[in-house]
Amino acid sequence: MTFPAQVEGSGGLSLPDRPLHLALGMFDGVHVGHRAVVGGAVEGARSCGGISGVLTFHPHPSVLFRPADPTRLILSPELKGERLLELGVDVVITERFTSDLAAVAAEDFVPWLRRRLPRLAALHVGENFRFGAGRRGDVAALAASGRRCGVAVVSAPRVMREGAPVSSTRIRGLLTDGEMGAANRLLGYAYFARGAIAPGKQLGRTIGFPTLNLEWAPDLRPRLGVYAVRVSGPRAPEGLPAVANFGLRPTVEQALAPRLEVHVLGPCPFGTGDAVKVEWLSFLRPERKFADLAALREQIGRDRAGAERFFTVPGT
Repeated sequence: MTFPAQVEGSGGLSLPDRPLHLALGMFDGVHVGHRAVVGGAVEGARSCGGISGVLTFHPHPSVLFRPADPTRLILSPELKGERLLELGVDVVITERFTSDLAAVAAEDFVPWLRRRLPRLAALHVGENFRFGAGRRGDVAALAASGRRCGVAVVSAPRVMREGAPVSSTRIRGLLTDGEMGAANRLLGYAYFARGAIAPGKQLGRTIGFPTLNLEWAPDLRPRLGVYAVRVSGPRAPEGLPAVANFGLRPTVEQALAPRLEVHVLGPCPFGTGDAVKVEWLSFLRPERKFADLAALREQIGRDRAGAERFFTVPGT
């Protein structure tokens, strides 16, 4: 196996014959709290010449237990894996969360892992980690089971920011409220969309504000509205200031699903088919319906000016 790597499932996985330090959890968003857990696995592996890994799960357990109202995810499995690899781990293992896995008793969980990963030397988790059927296992139970199996258990304390623990749930709430600055501080990076530029209807050009239409359908939808963003791609890897609308376009069509449209504040080097990344930096206003295109044009001008003011602030 060539490292770093993303793999599907731990069953039958062949790793080099070296101690495996494994971070364990959902890690949705790969926020600053997750980094503390994953960093422990990376450092532990380095200290003994071992391998560092992450074992995460897909789909979210809520899909099995609350199919009518599952937890919406900040990152897709692919993007989550990429973010985890960027933290320096050798391998990211995505285990399918099934009813069989959900039924594994807490006392059987570490033996279950050892059968799949024989060189497992240490498990790294957050202090609030729960596991096993009915979520009955906690860190103390995990440590006791680990001792019986010869596996060390390392628990990282929860990371606090702005007076409260950092959590994926907290970040989801911030994103759906449009609180991008707070969300980005907890993530430790700018929330982003990534996709290919699709052909549009050219309406933006007719009113003086050409836009890039991004093919993007997130599981968790941020608040509909207008944002100051930064867009980057092979033609502009450093990123360009822009203003974006994520919404249903009620003035012109009332779309069935939100669309992401980006207007670059300066010359735009991007074109149809280009893969770009859009970093969301600040919420400017909620989406609303205007009386006509003239009113929409005037508001877009104000939105552009608002984004320009945002980018004149030092550090943005």
